[in-house]
Amino acid sequence: MSLQVLPLAITMMAGPQIMSAIILTTTSRAVRVSLAFLLGVLIAVVVGVTITRSLFALLGSNVSLGKDSDNSSVGKIIQYVLVALLVLLILRDYRTRATSEPPKWLEALMEADPRRAFKTGFIMILVMPSDVMVMLTVGANLEQHHAGVGSAAAFIAATVLIAALPLLALLLFRRRAQRAMPAVRDWMNSHSWVVNIICCLIFIVIILV
Repeated sequence: MSLQVLPLAITMMAGPQIMSAIILTTTSRAVRVSLAFLLGVLIAVVVGVTITRSLFALLGSNVSLGKDSDNSSVGKIIQYVLVALLVLLILRDYRTRATSEPPKWLEALMEADPRRAFKTGFIMILVMPSDVMVMLTVGANLEQHHAGVGSAAAFIAATVLIAALPLLALLLFRRRAQRAMPAVRDWMNSHSWVVNIICCLIFIVIILV
C-alpha cells in the first residue's frame, strides 16, 4: 500500500468521530467506554477495508484500475469523483453553517455505557460518508498495488491511534485533561461545520497530491 493514503487516517476520525471520543472521556466511566469505542472503531475499519479491497478486486478482474500516472484510468476517475463529492459537502456545510448543529446522538453519549460506546464506534465508521470514501480510496490503493488487507495495517493502526488521543490525553494529563476536554468538546460542537470543511479540504489535498 502506498504511504500516500496513510494521512487519510486523520480524516477517518475528523468531525463527529473525534467529538465522540472526546465526549466519552468526559463521562463517569471514561476509560471503560473509551476502550469499548476504540474496539468498535478497530473492528469497523478492518471490516470496511476488507470489503472495499474485495470490491476493487472484483472490479479489477474485469476493469483495469490503471497506473497512478494515467489520468484516464478507473482509479483516477474514482479519485476525481471523490473530490467532486467532497467539494459538494464543503459547499453544503458552508451554506448551512448558521443552522449547523451537532447530531443529537452526540449528546446521548454523555450517558453511554461500554456497549453503546462500542456500537457508536463501529456504526459510525461504516456509515459516515467521509469514512466510506476514505476506505474506498484505501481499497483502490491496495488493488492498484496488488496488496492484501494486511498491507493496510499501518493505516488501521493510525486510525485507532488518532481515535485514542483523547483517552491517552486523559490518562497522561488527568487533571488538566479533565478541565480541558469539556471546553474542547463545546468548541467542536459549536464549530462542527468548520471541522467538517477542514477535514474535506485535507482529504482533497491528499487525493490530488
